[in-house]
Amino acid sequence: MAIVTRLRRSALYVPGSNERALEKARTTPADVIILDLEDSVAPDAKSSARDAVADAVLDLVEGRREIVVRVNALDTPWIARDLTVMASVQPDAVLVPKISRTEDVRRIRTALGAAGAPREMALWAMIETPAGLLHAGDIAAIAAMPAPPLTCLVIGTNDLAAELRALILPGREAMLPHLATVVAAARAYGLSVLDGTFNNIADEAGFSAECRQARALGMDGKTLIHPVQVADANRHLAPSADEIAWARRVIEAFTEPDNASRDVISVGGQMVERLHERMAKRTLDIAAAIEHAETTL
Repeated sequence: MAIVTRLRRSALYVPGSNERALEKARTTPADVIILDLEDSVAPDAKSSARDAVADAVLDLVEGRREIVVRVNALDTPWIARDLTVMASVQPDAVLVPKISRTEDVRRIRTALGAAGAPREMALWAMIETPAGLLHAGDIAAIAAMPAPPLTCLVIGTNDLAAELRALILPGREAMLPHLATVVAAARAYGLSVLDGTFNNIADEAGFSAECRQARALGMDGKTLIHPVQVADANRHLAPSADEIAWARRVIEAFTEPDNASRDVISVGGQMVERLHERMAKRTLDIAAAIEHAETTL
């Protein structure tokens, strides 16, 4: 079976200035490695971290995992050099923080083009400001415009909550409308969307609950701050055994000769439509991708 789904259940931030963390990134089972040049790197370490991340990209980019570099924000003194170096080493994508309007995406695209970045190197946008939230639909819509392709929205929940003066409490009641807004924007234009980080590494139950909530909201995955969170994210943001079994039943039911021309059928006492068949196929596609991922790094 061909694997067409790119898994993004777990996206681990790896500080570009932390040599040990960069070394550990070689073996982490996260679906996405986000090599970070922004928040986790002090101003006086930006240059050396950029060099270390460039070396890491060259070392890691050929594996099955997606290698993404989070550069510094547009209005910082480091962004121009970040983009020039990333255009040279060519990670799978560049993640740009604090994207607040479509003009920000245009500026990044222009800068990457000037730096000679390949057209297939993707662009990811962080939605972490009130302006970014209000313009999320317009930002996502720009994905249809020329390369580099905008393929993923990443929610920066910590920054967003701080600017909104909201509290991130268990259940994230205050944040749910904002999270759902970004998911809707991403889905309207065919983009992936990743949830923000969970800060309390010791709270395994809280983290698991937030992963399940992210999946219930329709997100593809969750950004992580520590390797210990990877296994739980991979488990909770994947179809369960029951979901996979049900997907197989739905597809098998629609392949029966009596159902070939029907748009609505009954499966196990439930009314099932063709949209459920499409959902079932996606579930099995994800399951196949996970099986493939478990055999390769």
